[in-house]
Amino acid sequence: MTNPFLFTDEHEEFRLSVRGLAESRFSGTYLEKAKSDKYPSDELRQLGDAGITGLLVDVGDGGQGADALTLGIAVEEMSHANLTVGYLVFGSTVACHVVAQHASPEAKSRWLPGLLAGDSVSALALTEPESGSDAAAMRTTASRVDGGWILNGEKTSVTAVVHADVIIVFAKTDQSAGARGVTAFLVDANDPTVTSHPFDDPGNKPLGRGSVVFDGTFVPDDHMLGALGDGFRIVMHEFDLTRTLIGLILTGGAQKALDMTAEYVTQRHAFGQQISRFQGVSFPIAEHTTYVEALRMLSYRSLGLRVAGRPHSREAAMVKWWGPEVAFNAIKDCIVLHGHVAYSDELPLQSMLRDVSAYFIGDGTPQIQKLVIARDVLGRDAVGS
Repeated sequence: MTNPFLFTDEHEEFRLSVRGLAESRFSGTYLEKAKSDKYPSDELRQLGDAGITGLLVDVGDGGQGADALTLGIAVEEMSHANLTVGYLVFGSTVACHVVAQHASPEAKSRWLPGLLAGDSVSALALTEPESGSDAAAMRTTASRVDGGWILNGEKTSVTAVVHADVIIVFAKTDQSAGARGVTAFLVDANDPTVTSHPFDDPGNKPLGRGSVVFDGTFVPDDHMLGALGDGFRIVMHEFDLTRTLIGLILTGGAQKALDMTAEYVTQRHAFGQQISRFQGVSFPIAEHTTYVEALRMLSYRSLGLRVAGRPHSREAAMVKWWGPEVAFNAIKDCIVLHGHVAYSDELPLQSMLRDVSAYFIGDGTPQIQKLVIARDVLGRDAVGS
């Protein structure tokens, strides 16, 4: 009999395997990488070599054919070892999944092998200067021409766009159709009509974030993702996955900070004893351990619903608004418990705090997530738009 509150033996075996990979290859490199703006290309290729990038892709397309719970485990374990690599798992697997699921055979043959191998970098361009969470209000357009489409517009806050080889772009193909007029395209980032600009961010420096402008960019018909007007449905379905996976990036990072702090406070002595013997030290660790475990369970609950084919937008939104608070507060208190030694970039805690703070905004602000939850609980008419 299967216990729905526990992982299967296969999932646990995978966790041990990916934990060994994460700790042996990536655990000691986070701090050095966090200070650099060099994209972690070698790490991405190692993930490709290990088959991690293709976890959600069918075996027939060169992937592993695994379920979303397996991906969640990989994201958490890699994030515990190295927050930057945790994001690579998150971003690369979702991109491979979208291309495998929605691209034409021609586009799939061009882009999927490189993405699976970790040789190609992807970026997802949705947010615009005048439309963040209101994706249906986007101004980037795709106009019909012979053999394809012409893209014009600007996207902003796009992770890894300055390093990307291919960009998943959402554009309006029908101005009068609202959300139903949004279509997704695969765009060659090296096209001369595509120009990207980096941002100077305080965290996630190796990944990079920036804006990208499409100035008369031609996209062939076979580079449309899904059907015409299918873009908003695609991105909303993926939001339920990405918002949940962000919760497990944050779980892994927060757990790492707590593990570091537990080791430190049992070794550090003051007033003739281990500082872990003071409740002012041990109680915050107990409290944050509880919050992180609750976030972990809610995240896997959301993925479990996805695997079962059941709605999970509410759970994904809960994870997304609450997860950054849990991780940020845990890491902040871990800095305090380390004392003056943690106000330094010699330890990774300051970089971790900066990195997790990005998730307050990415994939939708807390206000948007709470609106999703309130609509589910109270009804759209009772809450409004």
